[in-house]
Amino acid sequence: MTGPSYNRRVKSLEEYLTVAAERHKHLCPGQVLGVRMAMLGLASLGIADPEANARYLVTFVEIDRCATDAVSVVTGCSLGRRSLKYVDYGKVAATFVDLKTGAAVRVSARDDSRLKAKSMFPGIAQPHRQQLEAYKVMDDGDLFTVQKVTVQVAPEDLPGGPRSRVACDSCGEGINNGREVRREGRVLCRACAGEAYYKIVPPSQPQ
Repeated sequence: MTGPSYNRRVKSLEEYLTVAAERHKHLCPGQVLGVRMAMLGLASLGIADPEANARYLVTFVEIDRCATDAVSVVTGCSLGRRSLKYVDYGKVAATFVDLKTGAAVRVSARDDSRLKAKSMFPGIAQPHRQQLEAYKVMDDGDLFTVQKVTVQVAPEDLPGGPRSRVACDSCGEGINNGREVRREGRVLCRACAGEAYYKIVPPSQPQ
C-alpha cells in the first residue's frame, strides 16, 4: 500500500469503451474519439490515475456531442462536481488542466482522420462503421493534435462548494459564484438583466 490509489487500476481502451457504451446506450465514433482524447490528454499530463487526482483535474470540453460524455467517463469530471466546463466552440476538442501543477494540454480531433479511416477500412461501406473501427486502432498522431496550453481557472470556477451567494433583487432567486449582474446599484440574475434563454408564460395564458 503506497497511497490512496493502491487498490485502483487504470482501465484499458476497451474497458473505457464498454463503460461509455453502457452510459450512452450505444457505441459510436464520437465516443471512441472522446475516450482516446481523454486518455491521451491525461497521459500527456502524466496522470495515470484520474480517480486519485480527481480534486486537481478540470476539463474544458468544446462540443455538446457524444465525445463529451466519453471524456467524462475517463476523467471522472462532471458538471455536478464543477470539474467539467463546457465552452461552445463546436469542436471535437478538450483541454485538460492539472490544478496541482498548473500544466494543461488541449487535444483536438483531426478532420483528416475521416479520410484516413476510409483508406484503412475500404471494405466497410458505411462511413460511420469505418470511423468506429479505425478510431480504435489509429495512431494518436493521425487522430489528434496535442498542444501545450495555459488556462487560468478563476477562483469562482474551481471545483468545490459555492464561494459566494447573493439573491437577485428582482426575482429573489439565489445566485452562486459571481454570476450576478450589478446594474445601477441593484444585484440581478442574468435572466432578470435581460439575458434569459427562456420566456415565462403568465399563469392565465395556456402553454
